Formats: sequence, structure tokens, C-alpha cells
Amino acid sequence: MDKITHFVQKSDCNAIAVAIFGVIGAGFVAFKALSLLKVLVDVFLRSGTNFKKYGAGRGGWAIVTGATDGIGKEFALQLASKKMNLVLVSRTESKLKAIAKELEEKYSVQTKYYAMDFTKGSDADYQGLQQVLNSCEVNVLVNNVGTNHEIPTPFEQESDHIVKNIIEVNINAAMKMTKIVVPQMIERKNGLIINVGSFAGLVPTPFLSVYSGSKAFLSSWSQAIGAELKPKGIHVQNVNTFFVVSAMSRIRRASLLIPMPKPYVRSVLSQIGLSGGASTPFTSTPFYSHAVANWLIDNVFSRAFWVQHNYNVQIDIRKRALRKREREAAAAAKNQ
Repeated sequence: MDKITHFVQKSDCNAIAVAIFGVIGAGFVAFKALSLLKVLVDVFLRSGTNFKKYGAGRGGWAIVTGATDGIGKEFALQLASKKMNLVLVSRTESKLKAIAKELEEKYSVQTKYYAMDFTKGSDADYQGLQQVLNSCEVNVLVNNVGTNHEIPTPFEQESDHIVKNIIEVNINAAMKMTKIVVPQMIERKNGLIINVGSFAGLVPTPFLSVYSGSKAFLSSWSQAIGAELKPKGIHVQNVNTFFVVSAMSRIRRASLLIPMPKPYVRSVLSQIGLSGGASTPFTSTPFYSHAVANWLIDNVFSRAFWVQHNYNVQIDIRKRALRKREREAAAAAKNQ
């Protein structure tokens, strides 16, 4: 009888343990499901901050760096369509002049432009730009300008020139531009800073180590200054970006995961203040497929898995890029 009682008690304990673990497991699954549901609600149903808060239609100015191509040009077009006046900053004056004219004629906004090469990091250039901005009520800054490795390259083989350019453009330019405009934003207790980040800053990317590190810096720095500036009425939003069709990505065809600049920028500007798929403060992953991908990275498999995944992807890209270089070198030699 004692053996039977012991067996029954043991069975009861096992049943209770199974029930407890079942409840925990169900709770965990429900929590994850709710977090995914929040992502979908953010990207499909909720609307972000209206740009009237930042002076749209009331004489407010937005600055866009890297404004002559791709995402940067699209930011300029869509901000102008919201009746923001624009300061366009990029390297080529002729392109800046053409875009400024297009914005003025199409959207009846005011524009200014300033040509500078961000890779030089010239103090004189930044001082000249500051003089231009002194006459503008700057409400929005889009730190969009960026540069990358030419092809995936092991760190020890990368040229000092490319390393320097990535650091100067992706890190120093964002800090210097922000330092220029923040004082007047603080004075008015109103402003928006959009930093165009990358999934390469979310998960380290081997063979793009300097670019990946620069975007990781941008993510961490955005969170730090976001916390500093929030009590002063300024919103900082690091935009976590996967691939977009652009000259820098070298991708020409759109797909489910790789949008054209127009829908991508529309998603960014329509979700200011929302996190989308991002789980870190002062960060947004607004485009719907990017948001789901961000959620998967945060919730499925380990970070080591995703780093290895990036390693494998970049190894393949590097092999194809080197083969292309070999073909081009052989063709050039043949034509000589």
C-alpha cells in the first residue's frame, strides 16, 4: 500500500510539474505572440507624429545630408511635400541645384543648398554650413549621408583610405551635424533628429566590420543622446534599415525585403515616434518586412547564429565580387 501511495504522490508531483511548465511555456509563447502583434499594429495601423509639430507649413526647415541620390533625395522630396523648407547638403553642387529647383517648383517651398565632401571632415565646410543655417529655423535633421566598403573585405586587408572615409562620414558627420543644430532646437524645445542606421549595426557583419561598427556606434549614440534630449523636447530616432534599392547598396531590383526608396522613406516619415520592429530605445524599424525581420533576429535563434549567417552571406558576396574584378581586369588587359 505504501508503494502505491508513493507512486500516486510521485505521479501527482509529475503532473503538477508538467502543468507548471506548460503554463510557463504558454505564457512565453503568448508574450512572443503579443510582441509580434505589436510590431504589426505599429507598421500597419498606427500613425506617427504629425510633421506640423516640427513646423511643416509654418516656415520650419529640415536638413537632409546626402540629399542628391537614393534615400536622401527621397527624404527631401517627401519632406517638401509636407511643406517643410529644405536645406540640402551633398557633394555635387550641380545636383543640389537641380533638386532645389525641382522642390521649389513642385512644392512651393523655400530651399537652400550647400556643397561639401563629408569624407574630408573640413572644419571650414562645417563652419560655412553653420552660417547658412543661422538664418533658418531648423526643426528636422536627417543624418542620411553614408559610405560603405567597396566589397566585403577582411579588416586587415582594408585600405586605410576606406576605413577613414567610413569613420568620417558615418560617425563624425552625424555628430558634427547634430552639434550644429541642437542648440537652436533646445532653445525652442522642439526638434526631430533622424539617424539612418542599418541592420549591420544590429548584428555585427564580418567583412564589413568598419561599416558595421559605425552603424553600431550610431545606434548606441542615438539612444544616449535620445535620453539626454527627450526632456528638452527633441526626439531622436535611429532608423534601422535593411537593404533598399540604391547606389550604395548596388541593388537595382526591388523585392519583398528590399523596397524602393519612395515606399521606404514614406514608412519612416509616417512612423515617427513608433518603434515598429525595433526593441531598443529611440530606434525604429518602420518598413513592414524589415520590422518582421528585426523581430525574428531579436526572438529567433541566438545572436551567434545571426553573426555566422552574416559571415556566410558576405563570404559569398566577396567571392562573386572578386570574380567580377578578375573578369573586368582580363577584359581591360585584352583591350589594351
